[in-house]
Amino acid sequence: MMELGPRIVLVVVCAVCGGAEAIGEVIYAVNAGGDVHIDVYGVRYEKDPLAGRVGTASDFGKQLIIGRVPPGDQILYQTERYHYSSFGYEIPIKGDGDYVLVLKFSEVYFNSPDQKVFDVQLNGEHLVIPGLDIFSRVGRGVAYDEYVPFTISNNRLLVEGQESAVRDNKVPVEFIKGYRDNPKINAIYVIKGKLEDVPKLPPLPEEDLDVEREEQPRPVHNQKQNGKRRPSGPRTPDPYALDDSSSMLPIFVAVGAAVPLLFCLCKL
Repeated sequence: MMELGPRIVLVVVCAVCGGAEAIGEVIYAVNAGGDVHIDVYGVRYEKDPLAGRVGTASDFGKQLIIGRVPPGDQILYQTERYHYSSFGYEIPIKGDGDYVLVLKFSEVYFNSPDQKVFDVQLNGEHLVIPGLDIFSRVGRGVAYDEYVPFTISNNRLLVEGQESAVRDNKVPVEFIKGYRDNPKINAIYVIKGKLEDVPKLPPLPEEDLDVEREEQPRPVHNQKQNGKRRPSGPRTPDPYALDDSSSMLPIFVAVGAAVPLLFCLCKL
């Protein structure tokens, strides 16, 4: 059972965005596969409580420069925990109210989509992120966050219009093994607050978006469904639309020339 660090309410100046930004009450934060880290917002991520118990910790991502995050916080996306089966963490809750679960990911190994795909489940029965393919979302070595708002009321969890019972004041988040490689997580934190109380990653650079668009399969359009096609130039004459008599003229000339020749041969 994990012992949590201090629970704090933070109001910090966002060095990345250049403005003041409030963050809700942080009730849980873990650097999966890594050690204690305090990010630019002042959030303290505890050492991974699953160390030596479940799955494999990896710092393979340290060889990469992670995009979308300042250098000091790249460690959150360079370390990870993965497992050959489904695994997860137990999030303690703090009474009724609104919460936001923030899941931090970065693909540091694969170089193409459809290599690592898995689901994320909340409270044992709610599929909150189906078929997550990190590379297909942002590519390799780029930070990617998922935000999952939920509400606790009278020991009931409400997420995406579905309800379930909360047991022992804990909400498990699980990474579900699929058919394509192993589930993983780089870092987790939970606030008591609303989605607008969570700092967001900056947008992807436009060139990265262009690359992502090129990687998507291009749809095949049916011209009959898209209406009439506009002509791109003058219509080419149809050779079969010419008058039949003109097409027979060479034959008539040949027959006319052959008749005198046959007459002469018959006289010999």
